[in-house]
Amino acid sequence: MNNLPHHVAIVMDGNGRWATRRYLPRIAGHKKGMDALRACVRHCGDRGIKVLTVFAFSSENWNRPADEVSSLMELLGLALAREVPQLKAEGVRVKFVGDRSGLSEKVQAGLVQAEASTAANTRLVFNICFNYGGRWDIVDAAARLAATGQPITEASLAGALSLAHVPDPDLIIRTGGEHRLSNFLLWQAAYAEFHFTDKLWPDFGADELDAALADYAGRERRFGKTSEQVAAPAARKAA
Repeated sequence: MNNLPHHVAIVMDGNGRWATRRYLPRIAGHKKGMDALRACVRHCGDRGIKVLTVFAFSSENWNRPADEVSSLMELLGLALAREVPQLKAEGVRVKFVGDRSGLSEKVQAGLVQAEASTAANTRLVFNICFNYGGRWDIVDAAARLAATGQPITEASLAGALSLAHVPDPDLIIRTGGEHRLSNFLLWQAAYAEFHFTDKLWPDFGADELDAALADYAGRERRFGKTSEQVAAPAARKAA
């Protein structure tokens, strides 16, 4: 595949349903989803993807049963301890994106430590959206601009968003059979290509990722232009 996306974003949907179908507690699905995520990060790095952004916990997920939320927080703590050293060794830079004010001091400290320990890595930027919502992101950016008296323009707002350190996603993948953004990267998704699959996230492997990348490779991205305008620079270069 010669036409790979620079930035892939994923809505990892279906952990709970994966567990329910196997008569397991929902947290078992989230643990299995961690295995899928670990493999996905490695495969993106092997494929030459430069940025991977995943939707791990939305601002609306606080409305889930308290025991599930508590288990997810514990799982995050375990992931920080177990996964970050390996990610560091593999050249992955970890960034946590979202509202940290609702997280415990211990978890917040773990996020800071994970980011600091991997800050020099350049093989892959791995953004983990945790306690994140697209509306929160836009409102937070606009509020910070207004507080400093800066004019709010498209450029200034884009620069104040939580993913300003990376280009907008080229490809957004959603697993689990749903066909919606669910408040994920609302601003950044303006010109992203979408790929939807019925696969539940724990079953999403290298073959499914390659299928999404192949789907993307066949798309024509015009950004408001005509097909002829898009083709003209390539034709001139070939000549």
